[in-house]
Amino acid sequence: MIQRLAFSDLTTIEEPLSLALGVFDGIHCGHQEVFRCVIERAKASNGLAGVLTFEPHPVQILAPERAPRRLLASLQHKAVILQDLGIDLLVVVDFDLEFAARSSEEFLQMLRAVPQLHSLAMGADWRFGKARQGDAELLRAFGEENGILIDSVPAVMDSGERVSSTRIRQALRDGNIAAAEEMLGRPYSIVGQVVEGKKLGRTIGFPTANLVPSCEQLPPAGVWAVEVLGEEQEWLPGVANLGVRPTVSEAEKLQMEVHLLDWEGSLYYQDLEVRFRKFLRGEQKFADLKELTEQITRDANEARQFFKR
Repeated sequence: MIQRLAFSDLTTIEEPLSLALGVFDGIHCGHQEVFRCVIERAKASNGLAGVLTFEPHPVQILAPERAPRRLLASLQHKAVILQDLGIDLLVVVDFDLEFAARSSEEFLQMLRAVPQLHSLAMGADWRFGKARQGDAELLRAFGEENGILIDSVPAVMDSGERVSSTRIRQALRDGNIAAAEEMLGRPYSIVGQVVEGKKLGRTIGFPTANLVPSCEQLPPAGVWAVEVLGEEQEWLPGVANLGVRPTVSEAEKLQMEVHLLDWEGSLYYQDLEVRFRKFLRGEQKFADLKELTEQITRDANEARQFFKR
């Protein structure tokens, strides 16, 4: 299991430590190149690979009017993805106005206090410290002075443009899941907790898990073929409705219901990861529950065909 630490905990690390520095919203393929560096450095030094990130997203503190309404991955979700990638430690720095006021040299002083720091990696355009004074060049000088290896990783390009969280969010808003997946280097997913609903689904033969997503970017409303990962740690195929449920009781905001294909059990209060695999149709209002049930049956059959079940 990945360890989640505060910065002060790094003084207790006894193995050589390789750290990736950055916000890493979405953990897209550009970020993954940075992680690859620290994992390779950790293996070469028989040490640990860690990611140092900031919570909340710095722009939410420094320029909230420009902050994205939704992130690509919550902190909880980042931990899950990073563990799958082979990262050992997730170091979370609380980002507030006091921390934002620290100069780049003060941030480097923090790093000097980590006794087993072996190497650092970051994107070539990453900046740190008050007014974004610090850059890769300053880190390289810091590394030479302190015997710490520094890796500055160039941006990854896609279709002639730099892969970025902003581009991925726009692709998701447009419903272009294929483009988002290409830039992420993995299927797009969200994490949320299952809560009790009105249990209408079970009365028409399609029990659903009512999911409360965290603050992550959602694709367009409608019906999706999805894969769901729960406590059993097995990806299960299903159908998800993302919308306001106009046929039964129109909600004020988007809600998400997931029906797992050919599966029985309880998912209440579990944290589920949901992958969006194929858009099946837009959300519709039906004349009655019979018409709704017939359409859900068609949706489930189309999802089975997609997953070849």
